[in-house]
Amino acid sequence: MRLAIFDLDNTLIAGDSDHAWGEFMVAEGMVDSDVYKQANDQFYQDYERGELDLTAYLNFSLEPLTRYSLEQLAKLHDKFLSQVIEPMMLPKAKALLEQHRRDGDYLLIITSTNGFITEPIARALHVDDILATDAEIVNDRYTGKMTGTPCFQEGKITRLHQWLENATSKGFDGNLEHCYFYSDSINDLPLMLEVAHPIAVDPDDALRAHAQEAGWDIISLRN
Repeated sequence: MRLAIFDLDNTLIAGDSDHAWGEFMVAEGMVDSDVYKQANDQFYQDYERGELDLTAYLNFSLEPLTRYSLEQLAKLHDKFLSQVIEPMMLPKAKALLEQHRRDGDYLLIITSTNGFITEPIARALHVDDILATDAEIVNDRYTGKMTGTPCFQEGKITRLHQWLENATSKGFDGNLEHCYFYSDSINDLPLMLEVAHPIAVDPDDALRAHAQEAGWDIISLRN
């Protein structure tokens, strides 16, 4: 069985779900609008440049989750998914996922965005599994802390190999010889260098330049 891996933000959807969740919280009055929006925008710009301080960002982005019960957050996420994420979904992305399904591939999203935001999106896209940065839950409440290895840059490689070690029942042997990975971001270059078939999707300038030099496929799911 082949493994088809997909980044989520700005790859399978036309936007960044993490940044969009921040804007949603501002719109819903869940956070201080002026202070939070400015910081949210700055962190996103750092991410796009490949300069994100992940620890600082997670401390910032996970703290608001501590203020609500899991039940309250689930209801808020339902609204976020229908009002914000569904309009970002791309017909060509859904068609690409379906093509891999027809080919018998196992579909895995691997994203730096935390699982609270991304797991419902993965379910909506009907992929087989998702690896995301994990937010800690204690006594049915988010603590504002991360657990495990963050699913970011080289951390995506670590998390993927951890997942593969437990995936033998799915038909994988840990070999990435036939593996696909689709991404838009230079932040994902480490994992793209690990797989047999790296594919740049509507890439940022830095990834586009690398993909052109390396002779990788470059596609668009938006045009």
